[in-house]
Amino acid sequence: MTVIALTIAGSDSGGGAGIQADLKTFSALGVYGASVITALTAQNTRAVTRVEPASPAMIAAQIAAVFDDLDIRAVKLGMLGGVDAIRRVAAGLSHRNVPLVLDPVMIAKSGDALLPDDAVASLRADLLPMATLLTPNLPEAARLLDTAPARDEAAMQDQGRALLALGAGAVLMKGGHGSGETCTDLLITAGGTLRLTAPRRLTRNTHGTGCTLSAAIAAGLAQGMDMPAAVTRAHAYLQGAIAAADTLHVGHGHGPVHHFHAVWSHG
Repeated sequence: MTVIALTIAGSDSGGGAGIQADLKTFSALGVYGASVITALTAQNTRAVTRVEPASPAMIAAQIAAVFDDLDIRAVKLGMLGGVDAIRRVAAGLSHRNVPLVLDPVMIAKSGDALLPDDAVASLRADLLPMATLLTPNLPEAARLLDTAPARDEAAMQDQGRALLALGAGAVLMKGGHGSGETCTDLLITAGGTLRLTAPRRLTRNTHGTGCTLSAAIAAGLAQGMDMPAAVTRAHAYLQGAIAAADTLHVGHGHGPVHHFHAVWSHG
């Protein structure tokens, strides 16, 4: 049987993040990927030069068309845009009984906000309570909670618990924005915490890491894995993609991770 997962996110014309990264990740992990595009971006490894949101009506139509025909087993949410789009996505998914992985794409690597305050409030109220798993990085978790970013594991734990209290089924606090030689992620559930660590690698080619991780988790959930197993496999997959990133030569700026590191031959 073909396992199908759906990504609802923005398109990255440079291929490193967004819809493109999600579909590559699904494919690398043996899952067929469907997509709902929420925005078009003109970007490469150096800059984003233009963004055009899809209309809320078009977003809703894509969701309806996909679910009308395909047996979707999990959904990953990425860049959504404004309040109207967020509410259309929430309405389109409200009666779908599938795992939902919410990657709250709100802050660019430059530190610039990608969502206005009213859209953050809508994300918090309309989508977060629907999420099977929320996957914020440290700045995103802080913005959802209107507080300062966590600086240690104790603060990450506290913020993860606070996000659980807002309605998420589970929270993966990602430590990529932290410091030190080891990067630590915390999967926080009502039953406890799973700690995942990896060496912090010296590479500039980390574009799309958040998209890739959340898509990999969604792929695992679509395949019937439980949450800890899906997150553990996704974490290992992403670390392999980061470790192999410098074997790719894509663009002249902040390059992508290597989604097909276990598939492509380089010699």
